[in-house]
Amino acid sequence: MYAQKMLVQTDGESSGQYYKWDRGSFGAYSQMRDVIKMMEEANKIGNQSYVALGKFFRAYYFLNLTLTFGDIPYSQALQGEQQEEYAPPGYDSQEAVFKGILSELSEANNLLAAENTIIDGDIIYGGDGSKWRNAINAFRLKVLMMLSEKSTDMEIISEFRNIVENQPLFEGIEDNAQLLFLDQEGNRYPDFNESSYGSGLYMDSTFIRRLQEREDPRLFIYSTQTKNSEDAGLKIDDFTSYEGGDPAAPYAEVNTKAANGKVSKPNPRYYSDPTNEPIILIGYAEQQLLIAEAIVRGWINGDAEEYYQDGVKASFQFYETYATGYENYVSQAKANEYLSKPINRLGEASSMEQKIEKIVMQQYLRSFLQSPWWPFYNHLRTGYPEFRRPNGVQIPKRWVYPQSEYDFNTDNVSSAIKNQYGDGNDKISATPWWIK
Repeated sequence: MYAQKMLVQTDGESSGQYYKWDRGSFGAYSQMRDVIKMMEEANKIGNQSYVALGKFFRAYYFLNLTLTFGDIPYSQALQGEQQEEYAPPGYDSQEAVFKGILSELSEANNLLAAENTIIDGDIIYGGDGSKWRNAINAFRLKVLMMLSEKSTDMEIISEFRNIVENQPLFEGIEDNAQLLFLDQEGNRYPDFNESSYGSGLYMDSTFIRRLQEREDPRLFIYSTQTKNSEDAGLKIDDFTSYEGGDPAAPYAEVNTKAANGKVSKPNPRYYSDPTNEPIILIGYAEQQLLIAEAIVRGWINGDAEEYYQDGVKASFQFYETYATGYENYVSQAKANEYLSKPINRLGEASSMEQKIEKIVMQQYLRSFLQSPWWPFYNHLRTGYPEFRRPNGVQIPKRWVYPQSEYDFNTDNVSSAIKNQYGDGNDKISATPWWIK
């Protein structure tokens, strides 16, 4: 949230806010051990639905890993129990990892198409494999769009077109792959009672400004008014009553501004409501905006404006459904009013790049506390939206490999670094294959 210029920190320096991070984590491999065990048990009982979901979960984790680092262990990963003599895994090229991810997603879709077994223990879709197919295919579109810079190198365009034309996809927000929260121990909204909201956490001025410029009522759902505006009796829907902290300024400077009542905080619903809103893994709004971008890029035929508007309306509908007390601000009538403004109309853009910027901006504006790191990756992919930062600071393109790889998998990680970035160039500024 700091790196994506949605929040600022005022009680200390955030490495994310100032783009000073270093090493990433291979923790996802530990989580995937559970996935492997689920798939093993599924094969024992002959239930391919769980194998299909396992492939989807693997694809999700491996995608996040490769976007974090570049080349990663993939084809040789997670095989320790199957090897008589264990050896540290070699690294696959990022191109090979992406191809593997897309292959596993395709296999997952095909398995679910052939398997009618109810998926017991499913808290997302209640065991409905057809709903999972929608989610998997929508996620395939997301992975393919992440490779927009490589659309001439892989069969990206034809696969995207085939999914849109021939595979089941989301038809509305009721199909969202999302986790609903319950007011019981272990199942509450993850930021419920989070202490940081009461201390140094404030809204980012660039995020606030983008919402204000578009007269976007989602601002009222994400943020509070400044203390001074609230004390002055300004109404919640007065866009001038919101202001953020400068993400490029020293945190002490923003702290002073906040202490003077001039900076908005995140809406209390994020830390005071134990159920708040679901968190979406992949949803209808994102899917429609992905298809709109594909049409603008010429990958598929269709009405980009229609898909774009569907995506925006779906985001409004999500908050109308789940942001208790704020429904009137994000009704479908409000969505239509919002889309009637020239700044929000896709048709007002005169070039392909301007249209892509509008679409990616809507992906960004819908993602507050919803899509960890995806707006950042979209920025790396497209350059949109622009992220404010101190003079001379460059946006990192990746994370450094974990120290444990240097300690226990030295030869393989060293070879991976050399193949991608040159000797000794395991740096956050190095450019991975997917955006070269």
